[in-house]
Amino acid sequence: MFVRVVRFTGVTEETMGSVVNRVRDSGGPPPGVDSSGIKLLFDAAAGTAVVLQEFGSAEAMEEAAKIFDAMDTGDTPGTRVSVDACELRLEMSA
Repeated sequence: MFVRVVRFTGVTEETMGSVVNRVRDSGGPPPGVDSSGIKLLFDAAAGTAVVLQEFGSAEAMEEAAKIFDAMDTGDTPGTRVSVDACELRLEMSA
């Protein structure tokens, strides 16, 4: 599995709520994005958010990055400060 990790600053409760509702209402990823899952993490006290976008292959992640990079900044929860393209090496649950 591959995970695109995107960090945002300047995130408010209002903008996070709007993004969560929009993602839920969409019923899936944007057109052209072959994602297998998403996780949205929000630290209200710090005003930050981390989005974990999951993909089955590096190629699918790379193609999705092109679509996400072209998105209007008004569609994001805040100011994007970093993007990491990672390969999942370990996942454990209790």
